[in-house]
Amino acid sequence: MAFLNEAQHKLVSDAVTEAELSTSGEIVPVIADRSDSYNDVVLVWAAAAAFTAMSIFAAFPNVLLDRIDWLMGGWGVDHTFGGVLAWTIGLGLLVFIAVWLMLSWDRLRFSCVPTPLKRQRVHERAVRHFKVGAEGRTQGKTGVLLYLSMREHRAEIVADDSIADLVPAEVWGEAMADMLAEIRKGCIAEGIAVGVRDVGKVLSPHFPRADDDENELPDRLIEV
Repeated sequence: MAFLNEAQHKLVSDAVTEAELSTSGEIVPVIADRSDSYNDVVLVWAAAAAFTAMSIFAAFPNVLLDRIDWLMGGWGVDHTFGGVLAWTIGLGLLVFIAVWLMLSWDRLRFSCVPTPLKRQRVHERAVRHFKVGAEGRTQGKTGVLLYLSMREHRAEIVADDSIADLVPAEVWGEAMADMLAEIRKGCIAEGIAVGVRDVGKVLSPHFPRADDDENELPDRLIEV
């Protein structure tokens, strides 16, 4: 799924080029639809709902059994232990499948994922993209990845060790705040561009651009 059109990609690419005019740092913006499928979370919710339904039925079996008898014409049936067990398991399977299908709707699925888990998965995916696309790929190890995960509504900034050693983590928070302020307005490309420029301003005093500096990473937005 493409979030930005060609003109918006150019806006971000131009921001990267502009930001790198004053620094030897290499800035790589990445935008992702999501950082994880969270199938394990869906499984937990479905299993928990099924177990709850089975437990309630086991505690008050007559309520459901009376309904079943009514649906079958109102004739009472002497339910055996095996029959009750079968109804219990069947109810559990029905609830499990229903919850699984409900959570296939992305909006509901992501609303059921705990915020700390979203934060962790987004960070892990950002680090993974950084290791593949930017870490150690510049001569001075000055790569910075700006990662935006749309479904989780979260962003991360990951930098090479040489940068992390000089730039306190809280400094990135200002760039993050400026970027998210625009994105909350629906201005995704503009937000990423602002974040890129802020990162460039942070890098410039510590990693100024040399006369013979070469552009080692592409100046473009990556959509994954």
